[in-house]
Amino acid sequence: MGLLPIVATVVVLLIFAVVLVMAASAKKREVPGGGGKRLKDKSQVLKEANRRLASNPKDVEALAALGSMAWDERDWERAFKLYGEISEAGAGNTDVDGFEVNSRYGIAALNLRPPKGDDAYRGLMAAHALKQGDYEVNFNLGVLEYRSKAYDKAVALFKLATAAQPDHAETLRYLGNSFLKVKSYKDALIALRKAIDLEPGDKESLFAAAECYYELGNLDQALKIFFHLRADPVFGPSASLFAGTVHMNMRLFERAADDFEIGLRHQNLKVETVVELKYRLAAAALNMQDIGKAVILLTEIQTVSPDYKDVPSLLVKYRELNSNRNFHTYLLGSTGDFVTLCRKIALLFFPKAKVKITDISVEGNDWADILAEVETAKWSDLVLFHFIRAQGIVGELSLRDFHARVKDLKAGKSYCITAGTFSDEAKRFVEARLIDLIEKPELMQILNSIDLRAKGLMPGVSSS
Repeated sequence: MGLLPIVATVVVLLIFAVVLVMAASAKKREVPGGGGKRLKDKSQVLKEANRRLASNPKDVEALAALGSMAWDERDWERAFKLYGEISEAGAGNTDVDGFEVNSRYGIAALNLRPPKGDDAYRGLMAAHALKQGDYEVNFNLGVLEYRSKAYDKAVALFKLATAAQPDHAETLRYLGNSFLKVKSYKDALIALRKAIDLEPGDKESLFAAAECYYELGNLDQALKIFFHLRADPVFGPSASLFAGTVHMNMRLFERAADDFEIGLRHQNLKVETVVELKYRLAAAALNMQDIGKAVILLTEIQTVSPDYKDVPSLLVKYRELNSNRNFHTYLLGSTGDFVTLCRKIALLFFPKAKVKITDISVEGNDWADILAEVETAKWSDLVLFHFIRAQGIVGELSLRDFHARVKDLKAGKSYCITAGTFSDEAKRFVEARLIDLIEKPELMQILNSIDLRAKGLMPGVSSS
């Protein structure tokens, strides 16, 4: 009876040994089409595959063995070539795994340097037609569609990829950026937040999230992120541009200028980024009345990009303003400075005249009327000056309003002065009326000489 347990143990061990031998034998059998592997060393596989290919260059099993080896070694050049050959040689062969062959062919093409985009797309699309839920195929196809700017298609593919692997940060980043491109900002934020949660150091997703906040009108949150990224060597220039733009829209021009200057301090900037940062900085400078700085920046832009936006016309305008302090005050000075300048013109308009200003009327920041009693050696009268700040064309309607005021005040003489020009209709309107028109060229003469006339160094300019 004592031998029975020993015999039973021996039988169990023999059965276990037989199972192991059968399993090993099964692993050695190769699955046609390249899906399986033989437990042989590399040299044996190469030797046998080359022997078979020498007699039949289209031997699918031999090509599959070499292709699988190249795939495992991430030898993309060889894998691309071999799976291309398998695809051709195995056409119509039911033993060939069409999905595996096409997906590996496409992924290998995508990993080449430079990538073969058309081949990658063709292979991956063929694989996708055979199996729609595969993560690798959907992800790589999504990358190709994104690079081709087919963002709607990219969204659909990355949604399939995230369904297969919901916690893959790179896929979520691509999905978020694809949603951003199609202006689906809320959906983009959901994907980008998940990507950031998985990889808190993912600055690309962080920057894209800030763009979404900006587009959704959450400027505080957008600024918080852009501020954080301004110093980043990769995203800093763009973050500075965004932050400055937000501050410009809020009319916080000094803060905007700080943002743009931080962006310009980065190294190895693209030319187009430098030009846009300088253009925005020039706009901030103009809003802060720093015309000299704006002219310098606009000149630098024109040197690099002569026809950039409205830089040529801005330079013509602001160079003139920068060279003539009085013209700058006339157009852009505060209302108080503008009125002071107009008073000076009225007082010095008639040479050697006795002038007493009796009334000043101001309409916002658009124009000023100065009524003065003027006495010269030859005549004395009530004179009304109408100073218009705009540089555009003054039409007949404006002069009709001015003429009505002249009659109400019973002014004997009147002068309408503009930094722009008068329309033909306006000029015809004043032909039979006591209104003299002074356009920009004559105004510039007055402004250029006003300080000298104030010091008594030159005579005045009069239309009388």
